[in-house]
Amino acid sequence: MTTLPDGRPVPPPTADERATLDGWLDFHRETLAIKCANLTDTQARARAIPSSSLTLLGLVQHLAEVERNWFQRVFAGAPATPPVHETAGPDAFTLTASRTLPDALAQWRTEIARSRELTATAPLDATGTLSPQEAAFTGDPKVSLRWILTHLIEEYARHNGHADLLREAIDGTAGA
Repeated sequence: MTTLPDGRPVPPPTADERATLDGWLDFHRETLAIKCANLTDTQARARAIPSSSLTLLGLVQHLAEVERNWFQRVFAGAPATPPVHETAGPDAFTLTASRTLPDALAQWRTEIARSRELTATAPLDATGTLSPQEAAFTGDPKVSLRWILTHLIEEYARHNGHADLLREAIDGTAGA
C-alpha cells in the first residue's frame, strides 16, 4: 500500500469498486486522525467560531457514533442503542468534562475496527435496513453496503473540512 508522507493510505487509483470505496473511506478516516494529532484536550475542545459549538473532540465523538450507527445498526441489524457517551447528545457532538481526546479517539478506532469486521466479506449489494424515519428521506427502507460506504465517505469528507478549519484556528496547521 502506498502512503503519503503523513502516513495516510493512498486510495488505489485502478482498483475495483470495493477496494476504491474502502480506500477512500480509510483515507478520510486517517485524515481526521491527522487533524487531531498532537493536540491537548484543551485544544481539541477549542471552537473556531464563537457562535458554533463544533470542536475536534466533538467531531471524533460524532464520527464514532456515525460508524456505529451505519455499520452496526443499519447494516448488521443490531438494536438501536444510545450513544456510547450518552451525555454527548444524540449526534455525540456535546462535550463533557470527563471525556478526553485519547478516550474519544480510542472509542472511534474501536468502532472503525467493528465496522471493518462487519463488512469484510459482505458484497456491495448486501443491504441494511433504515428506520421508518430514515427511509422517509431515501424512499426505501433498504440501503446497500455500496450506498453506506459512499455516504460515509461523504460524511467524513464534509467533517474533515470542518476539522481543517478547526485545526487551523488552533495552531495554524492547514491542509492535508
